[in-house]
Amino acid sequence: MSETTRTPGQIILSWWGRDLGHNPDFDNGAARKARAELRRADNPSEVLALEATHRLHRGLVGAGAGPRFAGSGGPERLALIAAVIAGLDAHARRSLAARFGEKQDDRPRLSHLRFQRILRAGEAWELAVRLRRVLPLAGRTANVAGLGNDLLYWGEDVRNRWCFDYFGATPPGEGDKPANSQPLAATEQGLIP
Repeated sequence: MSETTRTPGQIILSWWGRDLGHNPDFDNGAARKARAELRRADNPSEVLALEATHRLHRGLVGAGAGPRFAGSGGPERLALIAAVIAGLDAHARRSLAARFGEKQDDRPRLSHLRFQRILRAGEAWELAVRLRRVLPLAGRTANVAGLGNDLLYWGEDVRNRWCFDYFGATPPGEGDKPANSQPLAATEQGLIP
């Protein structure tokens, strides 16, 4: 599969496995070093100064995500993705937001207040810092491709979906079917007053 036929999420998952050593075939000193350097990075410049980050960038551009890095916020978006994804130890089917909302002793792994703070993060690096701090609450486990894609396209639509994932709910319009499969009567359709 060439870079152009892979989605950005697939590129990010491959990068996480290969360049950060989460795939046993690529778990070596260089991958562990890259992972450690990304986890220790204190600011976007430190993340951007690493070769592994630029391999991720080349892969994402090859997959057509280049426009997401255009403009003044582009480098910080790349640093956000690399820094947060480096903090994951395991890949899972569930999204990070769903993992945060999982109940433990009748309470979510991540409190509502801390979840709301993540959603309110104004800058890309502020979001990175907040997410990196709470990854241990999710066991450093999430859907790597999904999280990478969410960070790449972070905006109101992604934040809204995270809210539904956190509460384990289906967004309006998805799966909304009337219990009765019979057609609505004219009065129910609002055609007859």
